[in-house]
Amino acid sequence: MDLKQIILRKLYRRRVIGGKHTAVEHLTKGLPRHLAGVAKNAVKELVKEGFILTKSTSYGLQVSLNPEKIDEITKIIEE
Repeated sequence: MDLKQIILRKLYRRRVIGGKHTAVEHLTKGLPRHLAGVAKNAVKELVKEGFILTKSTSYGLQVSLNPEKIDEITKIIEE
């Protein structure tokens, strides 16, 4: 299973879509420690691809799934 797919599935399962946000650090929980940096890079790639939206807050960067691409995201998750 692809790391991007794992991240998208985690956000989708927790319903972190649109107005609901979570910290990037929460996405790396449950993964082996040596993959934490790779996972953060995968999140950056997903942001560039438009699947994940970012929100800057006073306490750090928050992310959520892009509600406009939810159909594409569900197809990726189900692969």
